[in-house]
Formats: sequence, C-alpha cells, structure tokens
Amino acid sequence: MAAVATLRPARRSEAAELAVLVDIASHGFASWLWYGGVLSGSAETAFEHGRNRLRQDSGLGTWPDAVVAVLEEEVVGVSVSYGIDASVTEIEPKHPVLGPLLALQREIVGHWFIDSLGVYTAHRGKGIGLALLENEFVRAGGALVSLITESHNEKAQALYKRNGFEEVTRAEAVPLFEDSRKHDWVLFTRKVA
Repeated sequence: MAAVATLRPARRSEAAELAVLVDIASHGFASWLWYGGVLSGSAETAFEHGRNRLRQDSGLGTWPDAVVAVLEEEVVGVSVSYGIDASVTEIEPKHPVLGPLLALQREIVGHWFIDSLGVYTAHRGKGIGLALLENEFVRAGGALVSLITESHNEKAQALYKRNGFEEVTRAEAVPLFEDSRKHDWVLFTRKVA
C-alpha cells in the first residue's frame, strides 16, 4: 500500500519549495511574473523573487496562506488559498496579462479562492492533489470555493469537475510571448457544499 501524504500549514522556511510548486501549478506563469523582480534589481533570479514574495508574513498568496503535502519528510505538493474581498475591485493590473485574471476574480468577491494547487510530477496519481483540494473545502468554512485554470489544462479541469466545480465564465488570456499558446482563463466555482 502506498504511503499517504500528511497535510499541514506551510512554514516560512519552506518559501523556496513553495515557489517551485506554485510555479509548477501555474505552468511557469508565476516565474514569468517574478522575473519583474530581476528587471527591477530586487532579485538575481525569478525564483529568488518568488521565494522572497512567499516569505512575506502578510499579503495574499504568501506562506501563511499555504498548506503543504508531506510524504516521507519531503514536501511534495501545495495549495495556496485565501478569501476574495471587495478590495480586489480596486487593484489595478501591473501588467496587461493580469487584467483578465483580475476581471475574473472581481466576479467572486466573498468566495474562497484557490490561487495555486500543485504536486510534483513524480508524486501525481497518489491522491495528493485530491487531498489538498478537499482540504480547501474545509478551509473555506462554508464559503463558495472558486479557482482559475487554463482552458487547455484538461487534467486539472477533470479533477475539479469530479469534485463539484462548474465552469462559470472565461476570459481570453493575454499572451506572454508572441508565440505563446493561445488559451482562455477559466473560472470554476464549486456549486455544492
């Protein structure tokens, strides 16, 4: 029988591990955003900037918002989540690629938002992603649970649909590069409690 991962709150000291898993969850989108720290001179690499961002004690999507899955003393997965409040309507996107994502988040004020859910490739298929997802339903405390994923991320969408999520709407993604794969951002909300 396969070992079962243990879920626990993330630790500040795990920020580098969190950065890798958040980048995996976002298919490289996070590190693309974090490269802004390199351009501004606040970090040597995108991952250093991501680590520094995740080490912050406050702010959405930082280490206090994360839960890790641990298997044999190794962090193998993460979920990062928080409540979306009305302040999202006041945020101006710092880059055009963020515009469609913020527009979708503005539709879910009052929801519990799963910002990132990622598992290392070698540990997929062991129920870790499902355990992290189910834990988010508990963390939501009765609030509706929503998340955003890429339209071509069919495996993730299948997991979400099996667990009560329904597609609410889509927004066309702004390409990161000239030859980027065209896709939509898809907003899913779990309609069942």
